Amino acid sequence: MIPDAPRRAVAGISLWAVLGATFVTLSLGYALKMPCGAGAWGDGRQYKVLCYSDVVPLYGTEQLQGSRLPYLQSCEGTCDEYPVLTMYFMRSAAWISNLVKQGYLAFFNVNVLLLTACALITAGALYRMVGVRALYFALAPTLFAYGFMNWDLLAVMLATVGTLMFLSDRDGWSGAFLGLGAAAKFYPALFVVPFAADRFREGRRFPGVALVLAAAGTWLVLNIPFALAAPHSWGTFFRFNASRGADWDSMWFVACDRLGGGHGSCSWPAAVLNPASAMVFVAAVVIVWSLRWNRLHETPAWTLGFPIVALFLLTNKVYSPQYGLWLLPWFALALPSLRLFVAFEAADVAVFVTRFLWFARLDGSQGVQGFSPGSGVPIALFEAALVIRAVILLACVVAWVLRDPPPVDIPEASPLRRLRVPSPG
Repeated sequence: MIPDAPRRAVAGISLWAVLGATFVTLSLGYALKMPCGAGAWGDGRQYKVLCYSDVVPLYGTEQLQGSRLPYLQSCEGTCDEYPVLTMYFMRSAAWISNLVKQGYLAFFNVNVLLLTACALITAGALYRMVGVRALYFALAPTLFAYGFMNWDLLAVMLATVGTLMFLSDRDGWSGAFLGLGAAAKFYPALFVVPFAADRFREGRRFPGVALVLAAAGTWLVLNIPFALAAPHSWGTFFRFNASRGADWDSMWFVACDRLGGGHGSCSWPAAVLNPASAMVFVAAVVIVWSLRWNRLHETPAWTLGFPIVALFLLTNKVYSPQYGLWLLPWFALALPSLRLFVAFEAADVAVFVTRFLWFARLDGSQGVQGFSPGSGVPIALFEAALVIRAVILLACVVAWVLRDPPPVDIPEASPLRRLRVPSPG
């Protein structure tokens, strides 16, 4: 438990302090990524100084230098591998940067500004719900390391605002924001079921149905025009993800690689991984909810969002590095345990460092300046960090199942005042 004195000391932290902390964390993250911002990666710096970001190379591979419209206009090679809202977020950033100055650095900087706005909105929404607990997001090393790795902060913002709308009894808006989030990244769609289930448990069927219809309708409104106008290009995202093998950061990759000799490769086909990961995920969610329900019937179904995200990360064949951002708001909302949060953050940072230093080792075999063959870290160290992170995530799920709901410790104006939710521990 957090001692009473420190808790009282931080109880008066203002929204501006939380927003300032978020900005400082992101500023440090920008300093980390800046050496890679211009795209001059010939010396392997993206791995040597841990500054890799998907934002930089995708300016070129998604062919955003000109005025090409994703999906609607063809490209050379493979592009349009992201959902509709993320692709047009990227397209908008490119239009803005191209007005000022074309180039990788300008594109990177515009994305930094837009993603910073997403993070600040996320922090503000969390503060509205749980007050000082928003610091779980604002000060997270995961935000520092991965905030500008990809475009996940867009989906995190939409999912968090959707949660705020739900807890404020604005169910149509909640569904709309979750639908927008699903059009940016799939994972916000996972919250539709527990959110709607909470309304049905309360005997409020119409709001539950409205939430589901708003989520589905919003997603369809954004996607149907592209699906009709350019079905093949629009389907690239789905084909790409269906055909992907086990991602380096997933437990499937660790198991496959260890069984195959530990050489940093996996031969398990997507046709096996897809149904296996889906079945394990669904079974795990059902088991976890059943255990929690049997232990404490009054558990709000919406708080299932935390184990849903954690179990998805544990069981999915893809765990891109920045997916840890998805969990940060849920630590503040549903499992505000400082010990578990610090443990997860330490493990996530260890994965971040060992991942890219292992990549540096691989690049060293190709003569990258500063890394000779054998330098960097071995695959075994990276995989050990992955296993430790997975164990901590599993411990977080167990803690969620076993946790009793103490008295509410949140702002008077929060929509959560009427609910029994976890307090920091």
